[in-house]
Amino acid sequence: MLSEVLDAVVRLVAIVAVFLVLPLVAGQMEHKVMAHMQARLGPMYAGGFHGWAQLIADGVKFLQKEDVIPAAADRRVFAVAPAVALVPYLVVMVVIPVGPGLVGVDLDAGLFFVLAVMGIGVLGSIMAGWSSGNKYSLMGGMRSAAQLMSYELPLVLAASSVAMAAGTLSLPGIVEAWQWWWLPWQAVGGVVFFVAGLAELRRPPFDMPIAESEIIMGPMTEYTGIRFALFMLAEYAGIIVLSALTSVLFLGGWHGPLLPGPVWMLLKVFALVFVVIWVRVSYPRLREDQLQRLAWTGLVPLALVQLLLTGVVRVAAG
Repeated sequence: MLSEVLDAVVRLVAIVAVFLVLPLVAGQMEHKVMAHMQARLGPMYAGGFHGWAQLIADGVKFLQKEDVIPAAADRRVFAVAPAVALVPYLVVMVVIPVGPGLVGVDLDAGLFFVLAVMGIGVLGSIMAGWSSGNKYSLMGGMRSAAQLMSYELPLVLAASSVAMAAGTLSLPGIVEAWQWWWLPWQAVGGVVFFVAGLAELRRPPFDMPIAESEIIMGPMTEYTGIRFALFMLAEYAGIIVLSALTSVLFLGGWHGPLLPGPVWMLLKVFALVFVVIWVRVSYPRLREDQLQRLAWTGLVPLALVQLLLTGVVRVAAG
């Protein structure tokens, strides 16, 4: 009994450590990749060699800023919103496998658990927008709600296709059932899942809830200092979680030749993080009507076609 408790504690500590480190690495990576793609030299100077201390400089800057709460804000909701945005991604990390037997908790319905908990993170933006007492923040919060409702459906449909193919809702079980020929078979579902995940994270070109040129910073307009930094950490944590889930569901997770399983998992995760950054630099922001049209006339039909194809293959295979 004691050994089981110690094993659980060690797993949780390791997961928390990974959760605290990987989003920071993703943030540093975004600084560097965007600087190279846009020929910006600023992020290359802080700390000497290749600007290694840029992330530290940003952290110190956030800690030094004054923590301001607007007089018209709902103080309790305003204060708890950053935690609501961040904590769900910590919970999700507990059930994502990084290698054979390397998972915090193997739930039989792990996929549904992940999809349900990820939806809670968007509530942090909605709470922030409503509680700030600012019309631009409220507008950003309402846009977040609209995106959640639109893109949750194709996200769930694409993930359901993989669960049907594997015959299980357990994330480790999906990775163990994965075969290389799933890459072309589930390719459409993988694209739909990844694009819908970007929209739920409000990453460019789906950043209508923030839209700096229109509504300042959307739900985060009135946030300063460490509270604003928590929203940023939640964004990068969401990128890591989305990349890890895409890897587990559509790219075989820890499967790969020669290298250990966890190494393959990290390589796939950060390759997808690079794609997230690349998309941000490459595409302009969508209009609200374009964003909704993409979800309902593009991604949802494609996800349904993938689900139908998976069902046909499963029935034909017996």
